[in-house]
Amino acid sequence: MRFPNPDFSLRYDIPAALHQQLADYMPPSSDYETRFNLLYAVYSVPNVVLPLVGGTFVDRRGAPLCLALFSCTVCAGAALLSAGVANRSWEVMYLGRFVFGMGAESLCVAQSTIVSDWFEGKEVAFAMGIGLAVSRLGSIWNNIISPKVANNAGGGGIQSAFWIGAVVTCCSVAAAGCIVLVDKRAMRKLERRNGGEGLHSLTEALLENEGGESEMREGGDGLEGDAGGDDQQDDAVLAEGETAAKSPCAVQVESGVHITDVRKFTLLFWLLTLSCFVVYGCVLPFNNVASGILLERNFFTSSPSDCGLEYPDQCSVGYLQQGTNDAQDANGDMCSIAPSQAPVLPSSVSHTSADSDMSGEWEEGTYVYQSLTSDHVDCGDPFWMDACTSNYCSKQNAATEHAGKVMSIPYLISAVSSPPLGHLVDRYGRRAQIAIFSSSLLLVVHLTLAISASSPVGPMIGQGIAYSLYAAVLWPSVPLTVPKQYTGTAFGVITSIQNIGLALFPLAIAAIYNASGRRYIPHVEFFFMACAAAGVVVGVVMNRLDGRYGNKLNKVYTEEEEVEVASNSIGEEGDGDFASVEGDHYFSPLLQSEDRVIS
Repeated sequence: MRFPNPDFSLRYDIPAALHQQLADYMPPSSDYETRFNLLYAVYSVPNVVLPLVGGTFVDRRGAPLCLALFSCTVCAGAALLSAGVANRSWEVMYLGRFVFGMGAESLCVAQSTIVSDWFEGKEVAFAMGIGLAVSRLGSIWNNIISPKVANNAGGGGIQSAFWIGAVVTCCSVAAAGCIVLVDKRAMRKLERRNGGEGLHSLTEALLENEGGESEMREGGDGLEGDAGGDDQQDDAVLAEGETAAKSPCAVQVESGVHITDVRKFTLLFWLLTLSCFVVYGCVLPFNNVASGILLERNFFTSSPSDCGLEYPDQCSVGYLQQGTNDAQDANGDMCSIAPSQAPVLPSSVSHTSADSDMSGEWEEGTYVYQSLTSDHVDCGDPFWMDACTSNYCSKQNAATEHAGKVMSIPYLISAVSSPPLGHLVDRYGRRAQIAIFSSSLLLVVHLTLAISASSPVGPMIGQGIAYSLYAAVLWPSVPLTVPKQYTGTAFGVITSIQNIGLALFPLAIAAIYNASGRRYIPHVEFFFMACAAAGVVVGVVMNRLDGRYGNKLNKVYTEEEEVEVASNSIGEEGDGDFASVEGDHYFSPLLQSEDRVIS
């Protein structure tokens, strides 16, 4: 069941892991950063609307069938993206990411619905926590393996990395097909037991009692809402609210609830939504460009400005350079290149296929550059990797692989901490206070990255801790700020607004990068600091407002209180209970991406 999860994260994150390789591989362009960040912007565009309607479609057509449909859509998007890379076409790559985004968020809805059917009570929280951990493993696998594959020119390089990801993604179609078959068999079994009357839940078929028929739950214990009667309908709404609390991407639209009901949402909900908007601005968009930031800051910094090759119009290292071509300073002394610095490139090169018997391996027939820059060097091309700038490409490849490991630290922390964090929050409460702490920690993380040259390991650990804590308190807090019949709509609204930010922030980052002389440090990090600082301010206001309404976010709820919160409804006229949020661990679908998560 969880197989679609890790490959979703792999495909969402793969451009981030191959940021430098894509820059080398795609045609040289002064607006590469803008083109790259559009890969994430176009993913989020359809998901400004889809979270509001995806749950309704799943409810009408059935979660297993929708799971298969959305898996096919994700597979098609992954294949289009890979085809775009193979043809070096940004336009086809954007189309692939758009199609991928259309299926991925709705796939999350279907997954969450099935999990809520297959597990009961606190088992749902544990199952979704395990699902999040598995999805983070997909991101870690991507960050470590994809750069290695892309750096292997003999194995197809960057094209192979993308196609491997596409194949893994498309395997989820087979997994979804198996789930459809299991669902159909269970439905037939239930129909036979109930005299031909089918049910819409797998719970009884999968958790059947020994030696007898599974008993239909009645009254307040039921997860099925098709038995009729007011009590059953109320319990169905409660169950749907619990499901939404377990997953921000599962948007159930209850009967009689419309999108226009957002006008009834409380100020506390809108502050929570604003907090989500700004805090995720320094989490997911940071991961998109983390590889580039780490290379620029720590692992592949600029060559010494006063150094040049002894023979600047000849290759530095490779089989086209028969002798030595060392880097020297203005006095003719040997330059000292630090381990983190890039080797010095030639100032110009001029070679054709006639210059070597091994030119059949080269991707081009002519390499003539009167003013050579790093933008011209494609380390996936054997000409640069083996013939002309072998030292530069070898060091860059090692740096990108190192960066991939370091940028996996937040995901590793999330994978390990996701299952227990929700239980800790349920036990000790203080959700709004933890949101302030998370935002403050993110502020320190990005301040450190902006103004210091220290090891990035510490900031990455801080990013992972803040990322995990914030997710553990954000999504379970949503049902506490709206009456339970609006829970599905509330999750749809907050996810849609989150995706507005995730579509705009990458473009803002690209604009800042270009305006800063094509550098991330420090101005892009200042942008992330501003987002984190805004999160702190919103968190403070949210805590003050929460205190006025009885500390609904910061208190610890007993099981009895979870059902009775309606009597203290914020700004409502007693028209519904608040949903239970016990044991939530689920992250945003983009970081499964959370998780839309380091959802």
